[in-house]
Amino acid sequence: MRSYSPDLTPPWKKKQTPAPEVAAEADLVVEEVSTGFCGAVVRCEKTAEGPTVTLEDRFGKHRVFPLAPRGFLLEGKVVTLVRPSAAAPARTARTASGSLAVPGARARVARAGRIYVEGRHDAELVEKVWGDDLRIEGVVVEYLEGIDDLPAIVAEFSPGPDARLGVLVDHLVPGSKESRIAASVTDADVLIVGHPYIDVWEAVKPSSVGIAGWPRVPRGEDWKTGVCRALGWPENTGAAWQHVLSKVRSYKDLDPSLLGSVEHLIDFVTAP
Repeated sequence: MRSYSPDLTPPWKKKQTPAPEVAAEADLVVEEVSTGFCGAVVRCEKTAEGPTVTLEDRFGKHRVFPLAPRGFLLEGKVVTLVRPSAAAPARTARTASGSLAVPGARARVARAGRIYVEGRHDAELVEKVWGDDLRIEGVVVEYLEGIDDLPAIVAEFSPGPDARLGVLVDHLVPGSKESRIAASVTDADVLIVGHPYIDVWEAVKPSSVGIAGWPRVPRGEDWKTGVCRALGWPENTGAAWQHVLSKVRSYKDLDPSLLGSVEHLIDFVTAP
């Protein structure tokens, strides 16, 4: 006579034992169980649907997952990720730019050298990512209202070996108006670099903002307004920028073309 187990509950309906809870600290590498997506923790957020975690794989691709019980594998073992405590110390003490943080460091007296950027949004983005580094180095960032008068602005600044000037330019591509203006400044104590985008908004990775890509705006239309229309955002470019800026947590949210340019400028104006 066959013997049967008295427990006829299907396996998938049996109560699973709770998995160990692990704080989703930045840079923790885990695998999501249902998709097999493997990546490092970028951030945790509280949403209307519940808490989520954003992972970044080795190709820089971001995916957002709910913090579901038994939802991840850590070193091959099932775990439940939870939001890290606000009081928990960071695993790696780094600034938003990726530099090693210097706890308690005092801001250096401002250097004579400066970094100029085209507009307020550029300045706010540079401050958010490189602000800690700039204060330690004593570098002040100022914004211009465009670069049409750049040669005169440089002459008024009077750059020299002890007062170098760095300039970050939008849409610095061959044949552009910006490239022609930049080429007219030949002072050895001035460095002009830039990124290829029409506006610094585009230097923020679309995946960080939660969009598929930055839309193409017809020539002749205000770019920022056109972006808001194409994405279905209210046509309030100030509010739209604050939304974009809020999605930038570190250098990982920015395009490499901007990262390299800003790092180059900081090195230039702080060189002995």
